[in-house]
Amino acid sequence: MKISPSRVSSFEILQRIEKEKAFSSVLLPQYEKNLSPKDRALCHQLTLGTLRQQIYLDQIIQHFVTKRLDLEVRIALRLGAYQMLFLDKIPVYSIINESVNLVQRAKKTSAKGLVNAILRKIASEKVELKFTDEIEKVSLETSHPRWLVERWISQFGIEETGKLCQANNETPDLDFRATQKTSAETRKQLENLTRGELFELAEKGEIYFQDKSSQMVAKSIALKNGEKILDVCCAPGGKLSLIAENESSNSSELMIGGDLYHQRLVVSRDNCRRQGVENIHFVQYDAENSLPFAENNFDVILIDAPCSGTGTIRHNPEIKYFLVANDICQLALKQLKILENASKLLRTNGRLIYSTCSLEIEENEQVIEKFLNLNPEFLKQNPNVAENFLTGEGFGRTFPHHHRTDGFFIAELKKY
Repeated sequence: MKISPSRVSSFEILQRIEKEKAFSSVLLPQYEKNLSPKDRALCHQLTLGTLRQQIYLDQIIQHFVTKRLDLEVRIALRLGAYQMLFLDKIPVYSIINESVNLVQRAKKTSAKGLVNAILRKIASEKVELKFTDEIEKVSLETSHPRWLVERWISQFGIEETGKLCQANNETPDLDFRATQKTSAETRKQLENLTRGELFELAEKGEIYFQDKSSQMVAKSIALKNGEKILDVCCAPGGKLSLIAENESSNSSELMIGGDLYHQRLVVSRDNCRRQGVENIHFVQYDAENSLPFAENNFDVILIDAPCSGTGTIRHNPEIKYFLVANDICQLALKQLKILENASKLLRTNGRLIYSTCSLEIEENEQVIEKFLNLNPEFLKQNPNVAENFLTGEGFGRTFPHHHRTDGFFIAELKKY
């Protein structure tokens, strides 16, 4: 029974995502480090492509079989259907053969004939999906849950929502930045390096993979001489390490990164050290309850708050299937608590920067509005970002379908 390592790895990753609610961004590096460059690339493409198109693929499969399928059978069919419908360089016989072998490997031998038959039908019959309304059309064609599509339509309108959903299914650029370890020779070659070479440089700490919108949050913070900064929710350390690398940050009096879980702090510390950043202290705490610092102690506080992550679906497509509508309300309550606790630590004339990688107004504008109503000593000011990212309300916003970045929100508040 021969199956390519890329398909075995992709199958196992998709299985763990379903069973454990694990994230592809965590699992892919674990599996890909043991694969050849060719298998690594295919595993990446199959995993994320199948996740991005999952609802659509399930609709196609359901056209040919309506009975309940075991998880392993369903994943094998999704992988096979994705290759047939979205990739054009893999022979049909190879797709069918390896999909059948996957279910056999998963000890679902009785389903081999079913998988064979369904994939042959998908290869030979064009399926025209029918929709009850325009919302269902967007939902099924772009594989976004209907409730999420309806939510975005209420915020952005149906045309913008359609473009946003389409953008979420596109493969994002591999954004990265230089670090303190980046040599002069490497800086000259950055634009011409292969994907494999970039990953090698990342292992050495000469570059750091970070979406442009995430970089924008960090770059909006320019520390002045002697200022103290607290990154309240610092993991995995990308923003804080970039802030630390700014020339003005070399004279910062104190830089602290904190988070809820010890392991996330270990990851943050290791990421910073890999980039050559050593001047950061890390502290574990629960920011929802209290923070172990004196009041009026910091000049700058960054709160990159825990959020729904709906702005990062193009990188993490499984988010679409993990979220339920009530999560967003619960997250907004958590964000406001963290904001309230952190604000007490800010000195007069200090700056508080609040950001999320969420597109949801409840986690962004409404959190800031509620906070300002409760804390009149804080006033909103435009964040330090390019004018084309500023909204009419004085916030920073990025969108996948407008800026080819993840969707981020930035608010800057000053204490008087």
